[in-house]
Amino acid sequence: MPTTGSPTWPKTLGSAITVLLVTLAAALLPQAASAQGSGVLALSHKSPFNCGKTFYANNWTPDHSPSGAIDWQDYGGDDINGETVRATAAGTAYFNDAGSTSYGKWVEVRHSDGTRTRYAHLSTMAKSAGGSMSVSQGTAIGTVGSTGGSNAPHLHYEQRTSTGAVDTSPTVDGVTVSLGQKKAVTSTNSCGGGNPYTPAEVCGAGYTVIDSAALTGGRAYLLYNSGNGYNCVVTLKTTNLGSPSSTSAFLEPQGESRTTDSGSYGYYAGPVKRDAAGQCVKWGGSVGGSSYTSPFEHCG
Repeated sequence: MPTTGSPTWPKTLGSAITVLLVTLAAALLPQAASAQGSGVLALSHKSPFNCGKTFYANNWTPDHSPSGAIDWQDYGGDDINGETVRATAAGTAYFNDAGSTSYGKWVEVRHSDGTRTRYAHLSTMAKSAGGSMSVSQGTAIGTVGSTGGSNAPHLHYEQRTSTGAVDTSPTVDGVTVSLGQKKAVTSTNSCGGGNPYTPAEVCGAGYTVIDSAALTGGRAYLLYNSGNGYNCVVTLKTTNLGSPSSTSAFLEPQGESRTTDSGSYGYYAGPVKRDAAGQCVKWGGSVGGSSYTSPFEHCG
């Protein structure tokens, strides 16, 4: 192709194609080599902690397995033990328990581009081992602990490429932590202020919201699954998120006993599921002293 001050073009089609291919290769190969060498993941990941929280991200070398995994630890006197752990990007979370060895309680989030993130040594998980759920960026999936092969509370975190290889220079909240580095990272995860869960995430695949009722500090939802005839009720908090407080959800098919889930919860009560095909249902929930109880409705 011509360059400035040189109007000469290749004389044959073959030479033109050759020049074009060489030019493209020169432009693209450095970028491809850079991406392959750094193991950069396509998704943008946030810190796995609450908005505004700062912790150290340690990419130990050479005595950390697997190489490239991050150990998140205390920073500036802030104790990491018991901290809420959040998904760094959206996907499907799978919950596991390796017992007293290896990861201990751990979660793997599989993302839409084939990449995965892992969160290990958890004290608690949002679902029991063997369970799964869809998560958004910022959805709470557990709390920091010291289960498995851990000698102090911390969060073991991995970013894996679509081939399964661990990214040895992971980036979270715009901060790249390469092998041998230790950096303080401040989270911008879940800074929108809303509950990271949705009613459909809590109830599971196939459920659709058909009704809801406002509460002071939350909202109760009624969902239905046309595939199996089940209703599901969940109460989501909108205030004091992450701080356990009195929350409940209940469901009562007409002519049958009521099922209630109540306790001191950080984000939601439920899911309460009942087979109610062809029946009217009474449903509702509470947050603190605010409660809602429906009449028997949504029959059929």
